[in-house]
Amino acid sequence: MAAPGAGDPVDGKSAKAPLAQRIDPTGEKLTATLLQFMRQAQLAQWQKTLPQRQTRNIMTGLGIGALVLAIYAYTFYSVSQEGFLDELEDEAKAARARALERASGH
Repeated sequence: MAAPGAGDPVDGKSAKAPLAQRIDPTGEKLTATLLQFMRQAQLAQWQKTLPQRQTRNIMTGLGIGALVLAIYAYTFYSVSQEGFLDELEDEAKAARARALERASGH
């Protein structure tokens, strides 16, 4: 008796075709011809989806690259806007000048 889903007729209600039965090639004794056919079918499926995967990979790479460049640019922009270090240096110079005035004034 065949396994469920292996050659069952098309279900009229859902109009779905039956799925291929999954087999474990290591657990079942398969002929060399059948194994070769399985490899050919897998290769054909892989080659069929290759352009779609390549496009998706390129788009993902471009998106990640754009994100990295945006973060890099924002970091440079935000660091160039920070003036607190300049203000601290100015305050330190003024404090040193006041300290020198006090030291020379006494």
